[in-house]
Amino acid sequence: MQKIVSTILVSFILTQTVAQQQKKLSMYLFTQYNKTIYDRTSDNNPWGFGLGFQAFLNNKSKFKPTLEITGDAYMEDGKTLRLNDDGSIPVPYNDVRGMVNVFVGASFHPTEFSYVSVLVGPSLIRGAYLGMKSSFGIYFSETQKWTVKISYINIFNRDKLSREDFGTISLAVGFKLF
Repeated sequence: MQKIVSTILVSFILTQTVAQQQKKLSMYLFTQYNKTIYDRTSDNNPWGFGLGFQAFLNNKSKFKPTLEITGDAYMEDGKTLRLNDDGSIPVPYNDVRGMVNVFVGASFHPTEFSYVSVLVGPSLIRGAYLGMKSSFGIYFSETQKWTVKISYINIFNRDKLSREDFGTISLAVGFKLF
């Protein structure tokens, strides 16, 4: 009788463990380093660092809706005044002191250890601009607690007069919040 009760109890526990649903949302806290690759004032903002949140809406598909909010500070400054093409002084000064991005899009998870994403949305750099971010990330374990990703960010027409873009490469390390 004890064997039957033990077998039923173990079967019930295993059934419950296997049948647990995946959480609807996975959220990560990131710290990131950005290296400017092109900008009209790249000497005045060569690199930055910041924090970000990324959320994946878990579903049964390998494509997952994704939201990302990041904020970066650009501390180094070459102290160089960049005049406009017509010789006038830009007001406000046209370097990048900080950047806040709110991007939405989709991520593709071909394996449980990797993902790629393409996101678009507003980027706030002394005004609002359209930005795009494409990323490749990897997880360090099956539980997906830690992740590292490399991203390319392009902010369209950041310089109002020349209509030049701002581009950066970002390296981020993230920890799963839930």
